[in-house]
Amino acid sequence: MYSLSKSIKKLDRIDRKILTELQHDGRLANVELARRVGLSPTPCLERVRKLEAEGYILGYTALVDPHKVGAALLVFVEITLSKTSPEDFDEFSKSVQKLTEIQECHLVSGSFDFLLKTRVANMAAYRELLGETLLRLPSVRESRTYVVMEEVKQSSFVAMSL
Repeated sequence: MYSLSKSIKKLDRIDRKILTELQHDGRLANVELARRVGLSPTPCLERVRKLEAEGYILGYTALVDPHKVGAALLVFVEITLSKTSPEDFDEFSKSVQKLTEIQECHLVSGSFDFLLKTRVANMAAYRELLGETLLRLPSVRESRTYVVMEEVKQSSFVAMSL
């Protein structure tokens, strides 16, 4: 069984500081990172490599402005499946993996089965995605759409106690 407390205990204060600093700026030079966390560069780099190898750091990405690349409309979609066996969940999940317009897909508890986050150019593009793709995915019974009027906060930061 997975234990969050055991996982966190493996990280000492310096490891958590490294993770926090890299979340703020993934392009931070090792020398500057080392200075900020109170290490010399070589041990700091060794710790970063260890955090990468152990899967604490999943990768490094560029944050792209969706408005500048023609994906300004943010939409959340509730999906309810007609059948809810593990096989149906797996089949739907595998199908969603192939759709580049879907940024996130979460299996949730409650009155629906999946919550999707998608970005598209405009409402016409969303209607096409919904009608031609999402509603045709395996076992989809119904959907509910929530168009975002204003993004109040967006973050991928994972808070940790230091």
